[in-house]
Amino acid sequence: MGRPIRILLIRHAVSEANLDKKVNARLPDPQIPLAAIGHDQASRAAAELVRHLQQLPDFAQQRNRILCSPYRRTRETSTHFEQAFTDAGIAFDRREDIALREISFGLFDGLDDDELAEIYPREHAHYEKHKSFEGEFYAPMPMGEARVQVADRVKTVFGTILRDNSPERQDRINNFFIVSHGVTIRAFIMQWMHHTPEWFEQQPNPQNVSINCIRSDGTHPYHHGIVFDGYPYERNKQQKREEGEA
Repeated sequence: MGRPIRILLIRHAVSEANLDKKVNARLPDPQIPLAAIGHDQASRAAAELVRHLQQLPDFAQQRNRILCSPYRRTRETSTHFEQAFTDAGIAFDRREDIALREISFGLFDGLDDDELAEIYPREHAHYEKHKSFEGEFYAPMPMGEARVQVADRVKTVFGTILRDNSPERQDRINNFFIVSHGVTIRAFIMQWMHHTPEWFEQQPNPQNVSINCIRSDGTHPYHHGIVFDGYPYERNKQQKREEGEA
């Protein structure tokens, strides 16, 4: 028996820190909220997703689950999708998973790139050494994570998804809506699709409330595509994070 599955990966809408990096200096990353425009983005993206789902011939008979990062900006984004689903009569349940959280920037959190070498010269030099030899994927941030560590932890969610999608379960989940962060979504796609670290390095972060889709009909290989492009945002170049798209 095949294992039809659809995984939709939704990046949070634009946050206050996306627009102004100084927010990271006064709030811990898990508490960063959406910007006012982010709520509007999430609402519009949710409406687009509902329209997409309603066009799928088999969707009405399927079970749905939202898996959400516990960070404030992802919770707030998820709320708009939950409301859109409810308004459209789409049944779902919702869970949170800490493995879907954003990468930890450690000591580099809230600092402009040109401040890192001045404030943390040894740590920054160590990070830059790794970048120069292996790329950013393996470079560890002091008291934070490397992107490879995000790729390791996000894979722990796969067992839960595949278990809950098992054809042997009477309450089988067909569609998973994952509300998460840019680096985490890239790592998820890389691991699920068996891409290389070089693929990861070449991929930009998805835009805010972009919706990636990984799907299979249970017979053919997994296919990855884009359901909704999302929204870009403008921020002063010097405010860009070490990762770029928080």
